[in-house]
Parts: sequence; C-alpha cells; structure tokens
Amino acid sequence: MDFHLTEVKPGAAVFQGEPGDHLHNPMNTVHGGYLATLLDSALGCAVMSRLPAGVGYTTTQLNVHMLRPLFADSGPLRCEGVVLHLGRTMATAEARVVGAENGRLYAHATTTCAILTPRPTA
Repeated sequence: MDFHLTEVKPGAAVFQGEPGDHLHNPMNTVHGGYLATLLDSALGCAVMSRLPAGVGYTTTQLNVHMLRPLFADSGPLRCEGVVLHLGRTMATAEARVVGAENGRLYAHATTTCAILTPRPTA
C-alpha cells in the first residue's frame, strides 16, 4: 500500500506514505480504506510500543473521520498515532493523517484495543 513505519517511541508511532493511482476508487479519489489502514497501523503500533514483550493487542473499535478528498498527486502523507490510555485489558489511541509537505489534515481517528495477555499453558 506504499506506506511504512518511520519512527517509534514509547506510546507513539509515525508512518509515512505516498498515495498513487493504484489506490483510486471509482470516483477517482484515493479509497478511504487506504486512510483507514494507514491510521489503524499507526494506532496499533503506538499501542504495541507500550506493551511488554509477549503481550499483544487487537483493534476492537476504529473510528475514522475523513475530512477532504485525497488524490494520487496529493503528495506524501505523515500519520502519527499516540496512546491516550493503556490499562490492563484495554487501550485507546488517536492518530492524524496530514500532508507531509503542506500540513493539511486529511483524516483523524481513534481506536480502542483489547490487550491480549499470554494464555497459561497446561
């Protein structure tokens, strides 16, 4: 999908991507699923960056707000996810997609993640 992790620190993750024609929907704009996947990736990695080794997570809720159309030639994007709450069984985070060169806000999202602790073996 032409995006990748560029930075991670405890409680935050940054992805950068480049939209292209291959992501167009029938309306000739970049498919909203691209933005949702980019946001979900940054949100999940931000949560994962705060978890101890061996503990996982899964997205249980993803709320995406798309604010303006995205086109193949809109330029590079930056998406930063930040953890808001990390509990024993649930975590929440928020993320924003902005134009890397112009700072325009294209979309933002929040997530709730279930924390998956390892199961005891018998």
